Amino acid sequence: MTRAGGRWSELHARLRPTLQRIRRNVPRGLRIVIGILLIIGGIFGFLPVLGFWMIPLGIMVAAMDIQLFRRWRRRRR
Repeated sequence: MTRAGGRWSELHARLRPTLQRIRRNVPRGLRIVIGILLIIGGIFGFLPVLGFWMIPLGIMVAAMDIQLFRRWRRRRR
């Protein structure tokens, strides 16, 4: 496994409980909006409160409702 792939897997494993909680409690359309807001906030990661960690989290949250990503994730498993 490549080093970048290992980091992505580690990040996903770390965020899995949070993502499952979001999937259960947040309505479908709102997840995409939250994901986009996290990505936009991550762009301003140089500011003290925001961080670059928000970009991958936003991608994962928004991707929960994108059919192509769900199909790709099922095939990987």
